[in-house]
Amino acid sequence: MTAKPKTTRGAVRSAFLKAGTLEHLLTIGGVATATRSIPSNQTIKVKLEVDRDPPGGFDTQTHFLLRPLPFSVRAYALPDLFAGKMHAILFRRWKKRVKGRDWYDLVWFAANHPELHLAHLEHRMRQSSDWTSHETLDASTFQDMLTQAVAALDVGRAVRDVEPFVRHPESLEVWSPEFFLHVAGRIQIV
Repeated sequence: MTAKPKTTRGAVRSAFLKAGTLEHLLTIGGVATATRSIPSNQTIKVKLEVDRDPPGGFDTQTHFLLRPLPFSVRAYALPDLFAGKMHAILFRRWKKRVKGRDWYDLVWFAANHPELHLAHLEHRMRQSSDWTSHETLDASTFQDMLTQAVAALDVGRAVRDVEPFVRHPESLEVWSPEFFLHVAGRIQIV
């Protein structure tokens, strides 16, 4: 495992696991889990991120998986994951680079699990000092912030960023400020 040097201070630590084949990488309890072979010249990388000081106000769910062998994993509830994604959309600072994958994920959440836990988003915003008001974040203020983010979005850059990862790039032709405003209107605050 190789630790990734951080250029910014924060509680999240990153590392990469690297292996020459899927068989070497995905071994659980000594049982190889590979279902397909990877060419010997291809390296598999898995990025692990651990937040050593996660913001509060979230719920978790336990998921039971049966393959490759039965196990359970505890994860954020979907409305809290969506809150984390919205925090990235509203406040990710990558100079002038646009992270189109964040906007792609927004579309996925709005289509599949549109509930957003606003209180958890507020916790994230307070922890990162993006919300310093003594007032509680409300749905109207959140929608105004998202509308401003859509107005500032360079849609062409977002498309170019996400295009290599999309099976059907033609599905991105609909991306526009109007499209994202429509998507934002589907969000349900919980």
